[in-house]
Amino acid sequence: METRNNVTYFILLGLTQNPKEQKVLFVTFLFFYILTVVGNLLIVVTITVSKNLNSPMYFFLASLSFMDVTYSSCITPRLISDLFFGEKIVSFKSCMTQLFTEHFFGGSEIVLLLVKAYDRYVAICKPLHYLVIMRQRVCVLLLVVSWVGGFLHSAIQLSTVYGLPFCGPNVIDHFTCDMFPLLKVVCADTHVTGILVVVNGGLICSLGFLPLLVSYGVILHSLKNLSQEGRRKVLQTCGSHITVVVCFFVPCIFINARLAKTFPIDKSVSVFYTVISPMLNPIIYSLRNSELTNAMKKIWRRNIFISY
Repeated sequence: METRNNVTYFILLGLTQNPKEQKVLFVTFLFFYILTVVGNLLIVVTITVSKNLNSPMYFFLASLSFMDVTYSSCITPRLISDLFFGEKIVSFKSCMTQLFTEHFFGGSEIVLLLVKAYDRYVAICKPLHYLVIMRQRVCVLLLVVSWVGGFLHSAIQLSTVYGLPFCGPNVIDHFTCDMFPLLKVVCADTHVTGILVVVNGGLICSLGFLPLLVSYGVILHSLKNLSQEGRRKVLQTCGSHITVVVCFFVPCIFINARLAKTFPIDKSVSVFYTVISPMLNPIIYSLRNSELTNAMKKIWRRNIFISY
């Protein structure tokens, strides 16, 4: 413990040391973050207000949008602030807090994406039993399970790294406090710790991705039993789900399911699934879901009419 307390803060090298590039990235990421918050909260409000969007699918979609806001908010504001002020210093406690929240919301989102895939499987492959299986109590329970799963994953990650000896240097070659960059500045052998991190982080990504592929494979296989209109609706709904899953899981697997080693491309990949992916999700769902788009238009028109 004493050795660890020799480091009271970390210096994040960030994405670039060039002042001009920092200004460009500041404007870009600020724009992305505003789109992320506005787009995802718009989905949450639309689903909450609209009476026609009360199915389990939209309940989980609203939950996913909320998670996207919280997940992005535990990383992006700090990144934007560092790019604007040029000071990339974070205290030890703040670093550990960011590590915990990042993995908490990220882990919860992984479980929720599995829940969404199960919901689509039941809706398409067992339509007559859908409302019985996916009743409100079950949906709430599955949402709680996703939050608990994220908490357990994050708690394990934090406990793995928190007690390690940080005695200097205190420079982290990243824009956020994440597991592998932190392990590089530990003044001890981290081989076993790295394996534990990969087992926890890599397995939750890899083992989460495989059931998703299987479930959507079963769903697509069942299309032959549906009418042409039914196929169109299924492809419209599941197409957006699959796109979101790929955008989230592929970078997640690349970062976590490997040996505890860092690569130059890691920063770009991390930017994609922490900053860009949460921004793309509402766009993907809105463009491929006519019910959601029409509900948004109705709310917009109603608000304009009331304002006048």
